[in-house]
Amino acid sequence: MDKSLEWILTNTVKAELIAWLDAHPEAFEETLKLSLTNNQPYAWRASWLLWSCMKENDPRVQPYVAGIAGSLSVRNDEHQREFLIILRKMEIPEESEGLLFDVCTRVWEKTGNKPALRLNAFKMLVKIAAKHPELQQEMKFLTQPHYTGSLSPAAIKSISRLLKRCVTENAR
Repeated sequence: MDKSLEWILTNTVKAELIAWLDAHPEAFEETLKLSLTNNQPYAWRASWLLWSCMKENDPRVQPYVAGIAGSLSVRNDEHQREFLIILRKMEIPEESEGLLFDVCTRVWEKTGNKPALRLNAFKMLVKIAAKHPELQQEMKFLTQPHYTGSLSPAAIKSISRLLKRCVTENAR
């Protein structure tokens, strides 16, 4: 490659980044490994690029799912948001679900966090709760006005739909 991945991540618009990574599939693993570092701003940008280029339950990402989940609590807000988007596209190993649920709950409960981060954390909570009906009461608790009051009406409507879908899936 003529230019470094770091240069490409900071000097190219997203559509060009996606096209570049599609044209250089050998760089996918390098991008993935960079996303796992604390080398900012490149790490979160690499994560941002990955979720746009990966497939659902991408086998190239699967070996890293537990590590991504385990590192969420030490990432900055932007990096957490991008990792949550990646994780939502993946099957989560059962042994990582509890930790991931706890981290996402802490992110969601901090009403001062950016709404985009909180919403992605809530989406992950719903994904996990859909597999575990015993978490439905906790999900209802997490949607009380104390937690949703700082969100826009559109975000609250989205949360309501997500919760309804979670309850419906658990009823099956």
